[in-house]
Formats: sequence, C-alpha cells, structure tokens
Amino acid sequence: MSRTEFVIATAIILFIAFCLGWFANWLIHRFTRVAAGDVAELDRMSQELHEAEETRDQAITYLQQREAELTNQLSQTEAELRAAMDGLRDARQETEELRAWIDRQQAS
Repeated sequence: MSRTEFVIATAIILFIAFCLGWFANWLIHRFTRVAAGDVAELDRMSQELHEAEETRDQAITYLQQREAELTNQLSQTEAELRAAMDGLRDARQETEELRAWIDRQQAS
C-alpha cells in the first residue's frame, strides 16, 4: 500500500466514523427531543408542585401551632385538676375532722 492509498483509506475511514457519529447524534436528539406542549405541561406541573409544597408547609406550620396550643391547654387543665383534687382532699380531711369533733361533742 502506497502512501497515497494509505492517506485515502484513512480519510475514508475517518469520514465514515464522522458520518456514524453524526447519525448517532441525530438519532439521540431525535428520540430525546421534548415537544413544546410537553414543556408547557412540565412547567404547569412544576408550578402545581410548588403550590402543593407551599400548602403542605402552611399545613405543617398550622398543625405545629395547634399542637402547641393544645399542649398548653392540656397543661393548664391538668394543673386545674391537681388544684381541684388537692382542694377536695383538704375538704374531705376537714369534713372528717368536723365529724370527729361533733362525735366527741355528742359523746361528752
């Protein structure tokens, strides 16, 4: 093979490789191309997703505030219950003491 034949063969091989690469690139872009309607739909879906995330965040914030309020209310109710139970215990004790005093007064 002479030098000229080698250069021509190499040029043909490089040209065929270039053509195959270009064809492969065209096929990839052909199959992965996104239509304008699909882009609009993706934009709409991303906007809806953003709005849904904001709504979720607002709901989480509301639930955390509500939970804090209910926890506070429960703590206050438990404190009132303890105070009422202490008052009832004191009243029962006082009642027992009065009954004992009355029984002693009637016995004497």
